[in-house]
Amino acid sequence: MNQGVAQPSRTNEYTAETPILVLGLPGVPGFNAFFNLRALFPGLTLGAAPPNAPELTAAGSPFGPGILAADPENPRELAALFETHNIRTVIDASGWCALKSCEFDPVLARRLNVGIGLNAMEMARRHGARLIRLSTDLVFDGNPWLKDGEWVLGGYREDSPVSPVTVYGKLMAEAETVITEGYPETAILRVALPMGPSLNGHAGAVDWIESRFRKGRPATLYFDEVRSNLYVQDLNRVLHHFIRNDARGIWHVGGPRPLSLYQVAQTINKLGNYPPELLMGCPRAAAGPMPPRAGDVSMDISKLTATLQPGTMRPWPALEDHVPTDIEWHARRGDDFPAGSVVRHLYGVDAGGWDHPIGLIPGAGD
Repeated sequence: MNQGVAQPSRTNEYTAETPILVLGLPGVPGFNAFFNLRALFPGLTLGAAPPNAPELTAAGSPFGPGILAADPENPRELAALFETHNIRTVIDASGWCALKSCEFDPVLARRLNVGIGLNAMEMARRHGARLIRLSTDLVFDGNPWLKDGEWVLGGYREDSPVSPVTVYGKLMAEAETVITEGYPETAILRVALPMGPSLNGHAGAVDWIESRFRKGRPATLYFDEVRSNLYVQDLNRVLHHFIRNDARGIWHVGGPRPLSLYQVAQTINKLGNYPPELLMGCPRAAAGPMPPRAGDVSMDISKLTATLQPGTMRPWPALEDHVPTDIEWHARRGDDFPAGSVVRHLYGVDAGGWDHPIGLIPGAGD
């Protein structure tokens, strides 16, 4: 593993305050952001590998340099990273989004969803570093809300009142407040459902659903839980944007095509040529009380897109032919899709020339 970081350089395509520290490597946003930033800023990007992800720093690990064993729950270990490596930008993608687990263990959920963020905020404030904190669309409940005098579903704006229904959402909303109050210079990005690979191969939306189908197991998804799904590459481009500026406050980050979780699974089922009968659907009210489910938490991203190059935030999936049109869309089949279609079209692996980590995960993309 990399034991040191070179002095900051301005020779890369992106002008940024480096070195950069990425927290939350086990999750989809942090995992993908680290490898992307490391490709852009070799020797100037570090990732903190927490104790529950020893595979990141194990001998012979395929994940390469820049990943250091450090527990972001421990302020002293985090401080040592800042002081040893002169950290200038922090991407705080920490958090524990296992909804049911958070309901049953709110103490641990608080440590991971609030405590790490507070540690990162304290260190960034102490060192005058740029802090970009990733939050979630699940700070909303997805029920009808009053927008400009009319009751609507979805389309939440940055100034919409938060209304989380899960322990996870409530803690992430709390973290937004305390981090903003403690370090107003922070940029808080509320990220929708990111479509990309995860460290363990089944923590992301696509890889969890496909892991069920690949094993011949059914997957039940909800007709009325709607998210502003986005390619993780597009999230990375947003991170590039915020690394290079000093924008602060809350920003909504998602794709322009909201889809239900059931529609997401339809697309995976069809492009992966999996048996249609493996996909089950139901309304969220039929899912039982634990964990509670949000409804339409799609977000208005116009504040963000006004600051970006047109086309930065692509619809997911990118091709119209891959968008479900009705509840039985996935069951109507023609010729099989080519092998690897899920990776190519739904992870967006062919969307750019950056170091995509899916090739580092055993069995991923087969």
